Amino acid sequence: MLPAADLTEPLAERVRAAHAASTPLAIVGGGSKSWLGRPVQGGVLDLSGHRGIVSYEPTELVLSARTGTPLAEIEAILAERGQCLAFEPPHYGVSATLGGTVACNLSGPARPYAGACRDFILGVRLINGRGEVLRFGGEVMKNVAGYDLSRLMAGAQGTLGVLLEVSLKVLPRPPAELTLALELEAATAVARFNAWAGQPLPITAACHDGERAYVRLSGAESAVRAARQRLGGEVIEAGATFWQSVRELTHGFFQTPGVLWRLSLPPAAPVAAKPHQFIDWGGAQRWVLSDSELWDQATGMGGHATRYRGGSRDRVFQPLSPVLLALHRRLKAAFDPKGILNPGRLYPEL
Repeated sequence: MLPAADLTEPLAERVRAAHAASTPLAIVGGGSKSWLGRPVQGGVLDLSGHRGIVSYEPTELVLSARTGTPLAEIEAILAERGQCLAFEPPHYGVSATLGGTVACNLSGPARPYAGACRDFILGVRLINGRGEVLRFGGEVMKNVAGYDLSRLMAGAQGTLGVLLEVSLKVLPRPPAELTLALELEAATAVARFNAWAGQPLPITAACHDGERAYVRLSGAESAVRAARQRLGGEVIEAGATFWQSVRELTHGFFQTPGVLWRLSLPPAAPVAAKPHQFIDWGGAQRWVLSDSELWDQATGMGGHATRYRGGSRDRVFQPLSPVLLALHRRLKAAFDPKGILNPGRLYPEL
């Protein structure tokens, strides 16, 4: 474990110099998610050395850390106190950092039941495109009057500011947990997932891998035991390992070569007979292997698509409508007037 270090001033000075010279910067942390988005051309702004837990109040369920802090280090510290990041962030590599997780707004299988990464952000410190150090939010849930700019940074992938520090709400780990496997077809499984979502069941993950449905139950031992009897199915002994493979995209489905698409859809969206797909988030996330572009298919089903792996990196995210593109441009101009922070990372127009 490397020692903690606060590099706020040298990082801010570098951004100020880039702003003055109109020089683009490519923001880099651990590099575990550098492939998720369009390539950025610019001088490297390395945040990996800006690390360390700033504060941790287990009784208040709040942790604040610098963004270069390894995600594994944060999770280990929380585990010592029986707590966790409830949104189950994917790592995609041992070098994963807190900053990259927040910048990409990544969440794991618990997303539809616990909330997204964005939902757990209490506050952030950042450097804007002028080199100014700003703070938004704080360390309690009710700390925002007006628009919550701290959560706006989740998913911006560094295009609006250089994240320095993030305060997160953490939660206790559930006392009991088990995973059930059920012999259900994909369409039937999605219908069941949606029906169960409206019932008082301790479900914290639900997916279909193309062959069987899997449901994770977490909570009080009595509640988990009652739900198991009600839902039936076979108990999977290596449940934690299974869900880790789903979170980290190491499950066998994701080892198949080809262009991998992630479709975010209404959870009750119809399940197509073809192509073969992996259904997660209780039906709301569909992973599809396809060489064809799926933008129109996703919008036609009320959602959006991301070209997650493989294929052209020129277009990765769902194309924006003229209205949304205008809003994005206004936000970019407000935070980064010269467009020097990760230019083009999300869209070539930004």
